[in-house]
Parts: sequence; C-alpha cells; structure tokens
Amino acid sequence: MPTNTSDDSLDEVEGSVSGRNKVIAERQRSETWKKPPRRIERAECITCDTCLRACPPEFNAIFDNGLDVVIIPELCSGCPKCVLECPVDCIYVDEDWTPTSDEMWNHIGLTAEGVS
Repeated sequence: MPTNTSDDSLDEVEGSVSGRNKVIAERQRSETWKKPPRRIERAECITCDTCLRACPPEFNAIFDNGLDVVIIPELCSGCPKCVLECPVDCIYVDEDWTPTSDEMWNHIGLTAEGVS
C-alpha cells in the first residue's frame, strides 16, 4: 500500500482504485477529506478536458456529461490539480455541493472497474 500521508488521498483509507470503486458503490464522499470538493462553472468552461486529464487516477472525479464537463463531488478530494491546469480558471471550491444524481452515477458505474 502506498505511504501517502495526504488527507487528499484515498490510498490511506482504502487503496487507490479499490477505494474509488468503494466510493462509487456507496455514493459517499470520504469522511477523511478535509477540503470541500471542486466544481466547474459551466458558463466559463471551454470544454477543453484539461482538468479531466489532470485529475489523479485514484479519484477520476471529472467526467464529460454531454457538452458539459462536471466534477463529481463524492469522488473529488478537493486537491488543486485540476485548478492548476485549467486554462480559463473556471474551477472553484464547492462548499455547498449537492449529491450526484442517479443518472450520473449510472454513467460513472459503467466506467468503474468491478462496479456495475
């Protein structure tokens, strides 16, 4: 198991991919994450997918949803990696996030290893 001591990592709780799959199955954000999740302001986003590629694989919290790019708050640790890569600065802290819809969870489930 990795020795990452960051509060932003699933590794210390579960193990990278298996920890992500557990979050997907339970549809719950890790209680160990101290930072709130991020959100993308759709009106400012240019849909370049740079943030999607920058999101660490143990989280993979960013998805294309039709013409929009969205961050799934339950999968987002609040780390700044996507923010640092965004060319138009459209990613913000989301203190008042709302749970992800069942429709989006169904889409996410199709991309998760071992979760249907």
